[in-house]
Amino acid sequence: MSAPMRKLLTIITEAALERLLVEDIERLGAHGYTVSDARGKGRRGVRSADWEESRNIRIEVVCEETVAEAIAAYLEAHYYADYAMILFMSDVAVLRPEKF
Repeated sequence: MSAPMRKLLTIITEAALERLLVEDIERLGAHGYTVSDARGKGRRGVRSADWEESRNIRIEVVCEETVAEAIAAYLEAHYYADYAMILFMSDVAVLRPEKF
């Protein structure tokens, strides 16, 4: 079975940005997204989610490559300088391409 390819854009960032990022993601053409809590350690130290201000979220968007690139470029230009945020993109095979 050959499954169509899409991009998976993963955003890990501060939970306080969730509402703004969801609006940006939808405005830039994504049909949907998934948000989950995220914990870990990086260059900025441990993000344990023990208190609201230290919570991180992980937003995953499966979409066309052009949409993923537009979202990534926008987030880099508007959020990277002031917020803890990482983005990564990977190829994914989807089984219901009409959803994405």
